[in-house]
Amino acid sequence: MDFTEYIQLVFTDYTLRTITLGTAVLGAICGMLGSFAVLRKQSLLGDAISHAALPGIAIAFLITGTKETNVLLIGALISGLLGAFWIRGITKRTHLKSDTALGLILSIFFGFGMLLLTYIQKQPDANQSGLDKFLFGQAGTLLARDVWFMAIVTAICLVVLLLFWKEFKILLFDADYAKTLGFNTGLIDILITSFIVIAIVLGLQTVGVVLMSAMLLAPAAAARQWTNSLGVMVILAAFFGAIAGVVGTGISASQNNLSTGPVIVLVAAVFVGFSFIFSPSRGLLFKQIRFIQNRKDLELHKTLAFMFEIVKGHENISHPHAVKILNNFQGYTRKSLGKLEQKEYINVEGAMWSMTAKGYHFAANLYNQQANENE
Repeated sequence: MDFTEYIQLVFTDYTLRTITLGTAVLGAICGMLGSFAVLRKQSLLGDAISHAALPGIAIAFLITGTKETNVLLIGALISGLLGAFWIRGITKRTHLKSDTALGLILSIFFGFGMLLLTYIQKQPDANQSGLDKFLFGQAGTLLARDVWFMAIVTAICLVVLLLFWKEFKILLFDADYAKTLGFNTGLIDILITSFIVIAIVLGLQTVGVVLMSAMLLAPAAAARQWTNSLGVMVILAAFFGAIAGVVGTGISASQNNLSTGPVIVLVAAVFVGFSFIFSPSRGLLFKQIRFIQNRKDLELHKTLAFMFEIVKGHENISHPHAVKILNNFQGYTRKSLGKLEQKEYINVEGAMWSMTAKGYHFAANLYNQQANENE
């Protein structure tokens, strides 16, 4: 099946439409909430919480004996919230930094979860098989009720974001100022963290424990390259996440033996790479272009400053001078002379050049700036 056939089947095939909608909604909510994790410099939080959710899945199965997805995800939610608040408690009540707390919780919870999974897999009951799908995800198990649940949670998150937008924004960029305004920063922080945990838990079934952090952070990292506005970033991150979900599902469905979760993450990584290179303000390509342009402008200004040194000793600034005088100056080239004339800083007639009033005033400002810097 090629990608064109996949697009057609999305509108006719129930299973494919369900999976596509599910991954699109998941990508949108992960991008939206991942923006806050990126801006709070808690990029490893998603990794820690996704791994911390694993023992909750195993314990939920041991208690209930069922592989009902909602039951397992409730266990994952409780375990993820517990891990998140342990991280928060460690950083606030000890001298350990956040990266140490994240690493501790990630390794301890994940190790405990793998231990429980190993124990479960060795049980004689055949009902335990398939729990390992939460490690790497299995988008094909998504049902319509799962998609509806994701959509409802996304809508609730969106409403809460709109209601507390001002508080979230102030807390992100200046927590101390938020305290002086009387905001309950602790409650707002708990609210943001809880929503991030919910987004991660929702994605475990589709993307899995191992790759969930990439799904949370990649759309936000890509969006950050394009804007300085929080609102625009959240919208862009949600868009990138949704498109990554749809395109990743399409590629996985179009090819044989390609898992949906990893393909979605790779598509999101392509968005990150493209943004890092081609975004106008922060992209590597445009940074290099600006660097080359600035270097050319510097050479041009150095040539004009040298001309100013020659002209300032004359009463008549438009007095013509021979072009060959400039040959001893390293910054001078025939091309730079032409550019200066285009900018109307000088006039060139044959082998002679003269400075215009516009060029003289511009060069004088450059000269004064250099003099002030030297002081």
